[in-house]
Amino acid sequence: MKALVRIEGLTVTLGGREVLRDVSFEIRPGEIVTVIGPNGSGKTTLLRALIGAVRPKAGHIRRAPGLRIGYVPQRLQLDATMPLTVARFLSLPVRHGAREIAAMLARVGIPGLEARQIAELSGGQFQRALLARALLANPRLLILDEPTQALDQPGIAGFYRLIEDIRREIGCAVLMVSHDLHVVMASSDRVICLNTHVCCEGTPAAVLEAPQYRALFGDGTGGLMALYRHHHDHSHDEVTGREGETDAR
Repeated sequence: MKALVRIEGLTVTLGGREVLRDVSFEIRPGEIVTVIGPNGSGKTTLLRALIGAVRPKAGHIRRAPGLRIGYVPQRLQLDATMPLTVARFLSLPVRHGAREIAAMLARVGIPGLEARQIAELSGGQFQRALLARALLANPRLLILDEPTQALDQPGIAGFYRLIEDIRREIGCAVLMVSHDLHVVMASSDRVICLNTHVCCEGTPAAVLEAPQYRALFGDGTGGLMALYRHHHDHSHDEVTGREGETDAR
């Protein structure tokens, strides 16, 4: 199975500081991959490099020909005084028909909001509007940067269930950054632990046991293993650790 994206030796420097160093991994069709790591570990920069918003200092990002990407950013600053309806927002930059927009809003759980002003949406509604906009691109790869920041615990669980359902329905791969470790371990096929470099990667169950993961997040994760096992029954868990990278810088 050919990868949708293959990242090889990616290094990014911003403001004279090395934000990413020699990052390599791939994203395969249909899988959910979650990137975790402490604040300042380069997670958002990695996603921005993938969509072409950041220029690497070294390394390569190889995308499948014609790859369509839908992107949900961590934050999107809009002028609250600017009149902008949800329907108009979903047609930027590519215009979509009213029926298509209505169907997508219903699919992400906010039906009938076409005429609502974007500035009037709640945090949860706005996140789902961003998701609808990304899905209207009919992506083969959906990229989400901390998509549940504005949500409460029930909202977080519901949002991740929605992502899993959409993945099954349209067959896209999903790459997301998240701090919601308890949900990540139940929802992901593969986890990448990032701290400027890739510390370790593998199935969620394997990453939980990796010393590189424990160096960053400690040992208070025993309950996550049971949660993960409840949702997934992998008999062969493998983790790839990167030699010499077990410290939590």
